[in-house]
Amino acid sequence: MPNIKSASKRVLLSRAKSAVNKSRKSELKTSMKKFDAAVAEGNREAAESAYKVAVKTVDRAASKGLIHKNNAAHKKSAMTVKLNKIAE
Repeated sequence: MPNIKSASKRVLLSRAKSAVNKSRKSELKTSMKKFDAAVAEGNREAAESAYKVAVKTVDRAASKGLIHKNNAAHKKSAMTVKLNKIAE
């Protein structure tokens, strides 16, 4: 436990931030899994709607600093490739 008052405040802040980040990371993973499930099912319409939601969550995660922008671009590119393979 910290002895200095500012350090104890910082502990509380870091716990709160950690909880928010954990929630956002979970939301990101869930949207990606829903997209993957729709693609595996082969349902084009469900996959397209899940794709839109997943891209938004990836962009939001990148803008909030949860993931790196290149990681976000990689994820979006991989999702686009998967979506386009359904049409074939």
